[in-house]
Formats: sequence, C-alpha cells, structure tokens
Amino acid sequence: MRLHEQHPADGYDALALHASENARARSLLELLMEASAQIRQGVDPALVEREQQIRQAISAKAELQMRLLSDKRNEEDGAKVAKELDALANEYEEVQTKIRQTSPRYAALTQPAPLSLKEIQSRVLDENTLLLEYSLGEKRSYLWVAGSNSLKSFALPGRADVESVARRVYDLITASDRTIPNESIDERYKRLARADAEYPEAVARLSQMLLGPAAAELKTKRLMIVGDGVLHYVPFAALVDTAQIPLIVNHEIITLPSASVLDVLRQESQRRLPASRMIAVFADPVFDSGDARLVANSHGSSTPATPDAEIKRSAEESGLAGFSRLRFSRDEANQIMKFAPRNKSFEALDFAANRTAATGEDLQNYRIVHFATHGILNSRHAELSGIVLSLVDQNGKPQNGFLRLYDIYNLNLKADMVVLSACQTALGREIKSEGLIGLTRAFMYGGASRVVASLWRTDDRATAVLMGRFYDALLSKQMSGAAALRSAQISMWQDKRWRSPRYWAAFTLQGEWH
Repeated sequence: MRLHEQHPADGYDALALHASENARARSLLELLMEASAQIRQGVDPALVEREQQIRQAISAKAELQMRLLSDKRNEEDGAKVAKELDALANEYEEVQTKIRQTSPRYAALTQPAPLSLKEIQSRVLDENTLLLEYSLGEKRSYLWVAGSNSLKSFALPGRADVESVARRVYDLITASDRTIPNESIDERYKRLARADAEYPEAVARLSQMLLGPAAAELKTKRLMIVGDGVLHYVPFAALVDTAQIPLIVNHEIITLPSASVLDVLRQESQRRLPASRMIAVFADPVFDSGDARLVANSHGSSTPATPDAEIKRSAEESGLAGFSRLRFSRDEANQIMKFAPRNKSFEALDFAANRTAATGEDLQNYRIVHFATHGILNSRHAELSGIVLSLVDQNGKPQNGFLRLYDIYNLNLKADMVVLSACQTALGREIKSEGLIGLTRAFMYGGASRVVASLWRTDDRATAVLMGRFYDALLSKQMSGAAALRSAQISMWQDKRWRSPRYWAAFTLQGEWH
C-alpha cells in the first residue's frame, strides 16, 4: 500500500488486496475443501476408531461433571475432570491432524488458492455488490472497496484507534446484557439511559472512521464485509450515514471471513442435490429438572440437574449466569411454522429439542435448520463451544444436550441456511489470520451455504419478533436470506418498541446471499 501511494496507477492496491486474502481464513478454506472429500476413506481404521472414542469420552466426561458438580463437596473432582477434558480436546485435535496426514483423499485435494482481484470480480461479485475488506495495522489500517469493474483503497487510523472506538460502540449497544453486582433497579435504569444517550455520537464516530472515506462508492449496493480483529464484533447493520440512518436501510449486508470462502461455498453447494424438505426447528429445550414440563416434578421426586464445568465456564464467558428457559423461543418456533409447509417441516420442542435429534441423519433432508436456544462460547477450547439443547429427559435424568463444534463438523447437512437464534453465535475464539473460530465456520463445514448468527446476547422477546418477520419475508414473500434479514431489521427499526439497535442489529448473515 505504500508502493500504491507512490505509484497509484501500477496496481499495487490490487496486489495488497490479494495479500490480504492470502493472509486470512486459510485453514477454513482447506476445511471447506475437505468437507465433501470423505477424507477418512483409506485411513487406518484404528485411527478413525480412536477419533470416535475420544468424542465419546468427551461426552462421558461432560456427563460425569454434571453429577460431580451437583454437590460442592465434589468441586476438586470436578476440577480434575476439567483437566482431563482439556487433555482429550488436545488429543482429539492431534488425531484429526494424523487423519489428514495419512488420508489419500486429503493428499489428493487441490489446495485452495486465495482469489486475486480479477477472480473476486468475476466469480464472487456482481454489478450490484461491493466487497469491503479491512486490514488493521499498527500505524495505519486499510479498506479496499472492490466492485465488479473497480477497486479503490483507503487508509484508515491504526488498530488501537479503531479498537477503542469499536469497543466503545459494542459496550454501549450491549449495556443491557451486563449484570452489575448489587446494582439497584434505579441504578440500572440510569446506566442504560446513559448508554442510550451516548450511543449516537459513538456510532457516528465509528461509522465515519470505517465508512466515511468510501461513502461516495457505496450508493445503495449490497455490501460484503470482510472484517479484521475487533471488526468481527461490529454490527455493520447499525452503522449510520451522515443523516444517522442505519446502514441496513439502504444496503443488504453480508459478512464473510474472506471473499475466497464464498467462492468455495458456491462450488460445494453446486455439487450437491438440494434437500427435499423445507425447515427443521429446534426450540424451547428443557434445561433442568425443576422445569414445570417434567412429569416427575409434580411428585417432587426430581432434583435440579447441574450443567458440566465447561458448559458453566462457557456460559459465564457468554454473560449467562445459567440456562434460563427461553419462553419466547416457543412463540418464535410457532411463528416460523405458520409460514412453513407442514408436510415438509419438522418442529422439535421441549424434550424433543435434544442432541439425538440434532445429530440424526434426518436433519440432512432440510433446506433450513433453525435453533432457538442458548449458544455459548468457549475461548480456551473453541471446539467445546456450541449450542445447548435439552439437558434432561422426561424423567428429569441429566443427559448430554450440548451440541459441540466437533458434532457440528460431522452433521453432513445439505442446508441452504442455518439460523442460530441464540446468543453470541457469530463469535468465537480469534486466531491470527483466521478470524473467529466458532459456530459459523463449523456449520459452513457441516454443509450450510449461509449462516444467520448473533453478535451479542439478544433479548428473547425481540428475537422472537425479529425471526417472525424474517421468516415471513423468507418463506411467504420468497425473498433471499440477506434480503429477508434486511427487511426484518428495517421493520424493527421502524417499530417504536424495537427501534434500538440492541434489539435487531445483533444478527448477521454470513455466506452466500443469492
């Protein structure tokens, strides 16, 4: 980019964009290429069996922790099992590496090459779509704006300045998520009122920093955002123009770990036959045996089930003190089913919203898979992040209800879209040059062409309203996923009850927009 400043007509900005693509999401590109290659064929059966054994051992350890941690006297044993779980996670990663190293099919895979500018323009973009790719640097950051026949680049402030402003916006928009010890209702009300008052100036500053230099290029085009670092946490839909109008009002917005990833996703979706049924919905799971839905509860014979240590730890990271029932997720599911063809749809509520159903082969038959439940983030072991389904059965007996990343990698979906109507499902562990390692990339590997996920802990009721409007646009009005999400978010912004971006801007579509 320094050479581009000295010689602006010599194409150095295009080379810089290619270098940016080359530096990000390489492992995800390779994972997506291997997803349909059946790389375990031809591998030592003992190695494949060991992989399965480790997965089973991880599940068994989780169930053991549920029992140990139900009594504080077992905290020491629980800590020991947590260490064993760490060791199993590390061994699982090692075994997967050995499988790739010894797999004839993996060796035969063509390593995906990140796209050049011309390839991005011809294979990814169209005349109504712009790529906005960011790279944060110590002294200066850069933004490339690529159209189907154009490229412009812009220098932005350094990483520290961008991070400071971006985190300020994120803290303000998620102020209602935080629980302050010993905070009174009046103090909470004043704190949230203060955040609402300070938010417009903060988001205007961030918008000017990230979009201001390129404002003349945007017009009303679809924007494909490839972020970097802290920008993965930015709700671009809620950034504003000079009139304080949210970006989503005039633009469809898609986010991606890299432009090259979209090209691979398209290739994979074109190779497979479409799923035969419309939508599978998982909602309102049962998290503890004190739930009124338990038959045993009426006899007073059940005792509360305690989530395992890693789930508890992940829940704390996610800002969740525990797993409270998401009552409005049931309304959300019922709203979705109003728009879905009954003979081609599946609804799993209560105890039926369980891990067995979510990992069954039947799920491969659905074009859309929707989860309305808690999502949790584990930054120490990204592969232990996941989705929480029913943690007890009909008799109040604890069961493994945690759909972890390694489960998702093996789902073999044929889904056009997975919707994660849960908390912080778009986030994950950040790894240099790879972006966020979390649920979104796991579902892409598992067969989803696009994923709708969230950037923060969303309001249960607001999410139910948003999702009802989203599926009305998607299924009744036959809009694309990106257009339907935009329509739902605009309608929320126009609704006085839900106008605040905290209610609607958390959700982002990643992947294919067609």
